[in-house]
Amino acid sequence: MFESIDTSMIDWSRAQFALTAMYHWLFVPLTLGLAVIMGVMETLYVITGNEFWKRTAKFWIKLFGINFAVGVATGLILEFQFGTNWSNYSWFVGDIFGAPLAIEGILAFFMEATFVAVMFFGWNKVGKKFHLASTWLTGLGATISAWWILVANSWMQYPVGMEFNPDTVRNEMIDFMAVAFSPVAVMKFLHTVLSCWMLGAVFVIGVSAWYLIRKREKEFAVGSMKIAAWVGLFAALVTAGTGDKSAYQVAQVQPMKLAAMEALYDGGTAEPLTIVGNIKIPKMLSYLATHDLDGYVPGINNILLGGYTLPDGSKALPVIEKMNRGKKAIAALADFRQAKQEGGEAKMMASQKVIEENMPYFGYGYIQDPNSLVPNVWMLFWAFRVMVGLGMYFILFFIVILFLARKHKLSKVTWLHWVALWSIPLAYIASQAGWIVAEMGRQPWAIQDLLPLNAAVSNLQTGSVQTTFFIFLIMFTVLLIAEIGIMVKAIKKGPEESK
Repeated sequence: MFESIDTSMIDWSRAQFALTAMYHWLFVPLTLGLAVIMGVMETLYVITGNEFWKRTAKFWIKLFGINFAVGVATGLILEFQFGTNWSNYSWFVGDIFGAPLAIEGILAFFMEATFVAVMFFGWNKVGKKFHLASTWLTGLGATISAWWILVANSWMQYPVGMEFNPDTVRNEMIDFMAVAFSPVAVMKFLHTVLSCWMLGAVFVIGVSAWYLIRKREKEFAVGSMKIAAWVGLFAALVTAGTGDKSAYQVAQVQPMKLAAMEALYDGGTAEPLTIVGNIKIPKMLSYLATHDLDGYVPGINNILLGGYTLPDGSKALPVIEKMNRGKKAIAALADFRQAKQEGGEAKMMASQKVIEENMPYFGYGYIQDPNSLVPNVWMLFWAFRVMVGLGMYFILFFIVILFLARKHKLSKVTWLHWVALWSIPLAYIASQAGWIVAEMGRQPWAIQDLLPLNAAVSNLQTGSVQTTFFIFLIMFTVLLIAEIGIMVKAIKKGPEESK
């Protein structure tokens, strides 16, 4: 069904997609985070009539606009790669994966485009309430856009709502609601978007702290920090809660990812959670994975060898057996297509039965080595701890900001201003670490258990992928430098007087 592909070309295609995704993700979290904070500030302006909040909101809206424009450009290139570098993937599951992306483009993107113009240019042309509605609807459009992107991504982690059609050799959607509102999608949306609010809050606090360091715009800086800290604390606490739910879901549908995150090679019952080194919390991993302190958590070796009892009472199959069943499904598909050409209806029905029986293991038929199913343990182990550790740091960070604000000392604690400023890159590191865990933990699968990367990639020349990789690297770096330069110039200029 799929041609043999050069492994170096797969690696370069993965690198190109990772490059584009990581650059794009530098802009998306700030867009979603600033949208909420500037919305709250403009709401205060409409409620109180205080021009201070209009001036404050306009400043953050300006930074939102700079970031939003660059994020759109990188996002478009990211989506095009599904058709260029991952055409087998697009063919095999395009009927399902394309639906949320199409909705995102048609509904959310046009919603953002409509109201963002009013938000930027309508201050003196429309009423205060209409402008406020435009600001919130711009943020809502960006959030809806994130919803459908995350639905598509979650389906790659947990494919549901589909049925394989041997006539077309495609997976076709049979339940849109199952795809759009799968529990994995809902939790991923909440965890991801709330973490973006947290990043936006850290950004606002850090930039505001710069003004305090420079002894400028004290009222503006303190007011911005208060709003951002409340948004950030709420977001950080909810992100932590959804992280717990996500860990449980990963244990159920992606046990290899969880085992790699914990560097757990040989599992068991009452498993401790490793913090770092020999520092462990007794029974905590079992509780996170099973909601039972004495629950069984399989390790990497257990998953490869099988034989342990699954939550439904059945026995886990060894990977070798899954590979054999996957090969049966692939061979039966070839028999089905041949019988269809020859008009052998009985043989078609027999082949289709074999396909249906072995379809859950279809992707394993393209796996050459069982050990290739183990993701990069070192990378996942540390990325997960960076994400969680920084998340806990930010909860404390927001609490300290709010405590000092309550004591009216926020503008006086100079050391905290420097901490706040240097916390901005930490927020981006935490955000990128989260995506490393989510995406590298699924490897080598493009779609979990259904389609490995070696069967999903396009058959391109390695040199062409290398060339576009470096073109994108240069282009995105120039865009990033330009955005930072424009942002810094706007920040140095500061908030303008309201008109």
